[in-house]
Amino acid sequence: MKVGELKPKVNVDLTFKVLQKGEERLTRNGNRVAEALVGDETGVVIMTLWEDDIDKIEEGKTYDLKNGYITLFKGSMRLTIGRSGSIEESEMEIGEIDRDNNVSEKKFPDMRRYQRKSYRVKY
Repeated sequence: MKVGELKPKVNVDLTFKVLQKGEERLTRNGNRVAEALVGDETGVVIMTLWEDDIDKIEEGKTYDLKNGYITLFKGSMRLTIGRSGSIEESEMEIGEIDRDNNVSEKKFPDMRRYQRKSYRVKY
């Protein structure tokens, strides 16, 4: 799969180059989190990195992601390694990156509000 083909809520196998890696910060729960801008010749996407995954990537290097996941954060697509995903440095090199096609800038409706249904049970 290519970055330009990414869709919300799907598992992906993807080869990408890390263009920028942001500073890590702590969540309210004390978890480490950071974001990176990654891409290929078809586009770029923001990748959310959690805990030890932050240390697994470096700017300028190319990686193979297996069984990664596309999430939505405030209606914007984010790539993540996920619980069942894996990442390793790739032997393939990616030259030109299409920075103009940032798929994280596309907005999608927040589906969580449709999934939250409360049912009252009468006894």
